[in-house]
Amino acid sequence: MNDFGLNEMQEMQNKLQDKYKDKWEQISPETGKNKLLWMIGEIGEVIDIVKKHGGSEASADVELRKDLVEEMADVLMFYNDVMLCYGISVEELKQAYTAKFEKNMTRW
Repeated sequence: MNDFGLNEMQEMQNKLQDKYKDKWEQISPETGKNKLLWMIGEIGEVIDIVKKHGGSEASADVELRKDLVEEMADVLMFYNDVMLCYGISVEELKQAYTAKFEKNMTRW
């Protein structure tokens, strides 16, 4: 995988949702809040690694880095679920992200 973008993540997340449709909450605006809460939990796990070991060790130690990256992947999975729950397309996010970037580039 040379380039790994949101389109590919969304495809993979749709496959997971389809595979576990009888076990997981269905994707809908009503479950978006739960997905956000799960994502915050995963962010907490990332924070715990960095807080406990420090940023330098978490990024340099092979095993800690593996755990850090895995937890970041969990965050992204829930992030993509949130996008699916609210029907946010990759193009819509790109437009908003670009607009926010341009605003921030001229902020100070």
